[in-house]
Amino acid sequence: MASDPPKPPTDAEKTRERSASLESETKVEHHDDSPRTAPSLDKFDEATRQRLEASHKLAHPLAGISQERLGVMGEEYARDSGMTSDEDIRAFRLGAMIAGNENRYDTIAELTEREREVLDREETHKWSNPSMLYWVIVICSLCAAVQGMDETVVNGAQSFYKVQFGIGDPNSSRDSWLLGLCNSAPYLCCAVVGCWLTDPMNRAFGRRGTIFIACLISALACFWQAFTNTWYHMFIARFFLGFGIGPKSATTPIFAAECAPPKLRGALVMQWQMWTAFGIMIGYAADLAFYFVPDSGIQLGLNWRLMMGSAMIPAVIVCCMIHMCPESPRWYLSKNKPQKAFDAVCQLRHEKVQAARDLFYMSTLLKVEQEAMSIGKQSRIKEFLTIRRNRNAMIASEIVMFMQQMCGVNVIAYYSSEIFLDAGFSPVSALAASLGFGVVNWLFALPAFYTIDTFGRRNLLLTTFPLMSLFLFFTGFSFWIPQQATAHIACIALGIYLFGVVYSPGEGPVPFTYSAEAYPLYIRPIGMSLATATTWFFNFVLSVTWPSLLGAFKPQGAFGFYAAWNIVGFFAVLFFVPETKEKTLEELDSVFDVSISSQIKFGAAQFVYFFRRYIFRQDVAKPPVPHSEAIAYHEKTFAQEQQRDATARV
Repeated sequence: MASDPPKPPTDAEKTRERSASLESETKVEHHDDSPRTAPSLDKFDEATRQRLEASHKLAHPLAGISQERLGVMGEEYARDSGMTSDEDIRAFRLGAMIAGNENRYDTIAELTEREREVLDREETHKWSNPSMLYWVIVICSLCAAVQGMDETVVNGAQSFYKVQFGIGDPNSSRDSWLLGLCNSAPYLCCAVVGCWLTDPMNRAFGRRGTIFIACLISALACFWQAFTNTWYHMFIARFFLGFGIGPKSATTPIFAAECAPPKLRGALVMQWQMWTAFGIMIGYAADLAFYFVPDSGIQLGLNWRLMMGSAMIPAVIVCCMIHMCPESPRWYLSKNKPQKAFDAVCQLRHEKVQAARDLFYMSTLLKVEQEAMSIGKQSRIKEFLTIRRNRNAMIASEIVMFMQQMCGVNVIAYYSSEIFLDAGFSPVSALAASLGFGVVNWLFALPAFYTIDTFGRRNLLLTTFPLMSLFLFFTGFSFWIPQQATAHIACIALGIYLFGVVYSPGEGPVPFTYSAEAYPLYIRPIGMSLATATTWFFNFVLSVTWPSLLGAFKPQGAFGFYAAWNIVGFFAVLFFVPETKEKTLEELDSVFDVSISSQIKFGAAQFVYFFRRYIFRQDVAKPPVPHSEAIAYHEKTFAQEQQRDATARV
């Protein structure tokens, strides 16, 4: 009996055969050459070697792989993920080839003219994206506005409810502490509980689900605050608000970054700060809008209740609209749902090739991250504290986060109406002046889109800290001007506004941006959790202590206290916070892996250079920026080996 003719191989079998062939070629090439990382890693101990390997894999997950091999990997990924249509397989083959070297996509002959045009336009018009991506940006901006309103509607409302709740005596230490406790309750919740719920909520409900739940909690808490009748009832309602503020503040920037193309991610981190400032301004506007609302006869304090309740409006809007956005593709990948991830990315990109490129790279990076995080959690926490590179990053990010609160901005954000009332403003004028501060805070956040990546993070802080100190001293000393003099009110308002002008492009946007980029990826969740908890804890400290501080030291001493902290912040940044502008992951390893003494010496030399160059007009050279020679050596060797490896594979 004749045997059946052999069946032609399927596309999948052809791909596997090609993959095996390419892998065998790769083995031969590496057999002839020396191991890629051995020469440069022999000089390091095991812990350093493991850390450097993890860092470089995360920075270059596709480095040294030939274009043909990348195409095969893309096809395999598509088929293994259940995307078996010819169109999807082609998209992933080409997408993987582009992901390996985005600067050389012009050598890929299979790309259509439309695809080439879209890829070119990514470089020249980075804001040219599908409408769905801008819908995501709008929703994330609304989340930031919710945050801002939650923080500032209490500014005007407290002038009324403190009297109604019997905690309004400015000469009573008890009343001052209780007022501060009510105002600061959400930030206590954020620091102690709310921030630490972010990770489990994201894993269970996704980015959209977490944002929905957080905004729902915010809306309910705002509604609840409007119906409180005692100070402890208000404290409980505002503490509950922290369960919405904490997870929302941590999740929304992540959601935006995971949906955005790489070239827009930095700008979208800035969006959070800018639209939070916008929400702060709207909160002041709501206070002013409801000021003259009379009591209904049934409910006392209708005006302050409407102020507190108004913050629920943007939160409800977000709840209604968040599920009109696609879920984060990275979250789908973490749940092993690549098909849904691809569908989500396709809504956020013009062409399937773009979506396949980003998803393939995202999936590869996620696998490398999981390998890096295979180190036990205890070991990662230990490395966070004991390895110099990580410890220095922690010191720097904690300084900028701590100083965001201790610079005194939230004293003005939360208590500006009370400050202006003490200065002799009428109640309406005090609210109007607070609105003016909100407008200044928002408008002067806009230049940071440009300055944070050109002037630099460190330079912005070193420039603005002395100015913030000067303007707070000016504001405090202005309270000594006789109250009947026109200059009394004018100078106090001017000092507060000038403080807002220099805060908004400096300590406003820098802390979250700096903390997000300072840590290696494999310990970044730990670093960001600590950074977020730090800023909310000291936000709580600031809010709860200001009424008592004001009573004990009067405005002159209270403003002088925070002015002095700005001087401390200047020297802390000068000596401990290196520049991270336009640095790659390897360059950041080199920047942070230096001794504290070297960084202090550089700060002192830079301080002397400034005076000699700009004050005494001497022609002197800039002091060299310290960096780790060992890490720099490894970077250079690693780059050379990658180049050699890539050349060998061509």
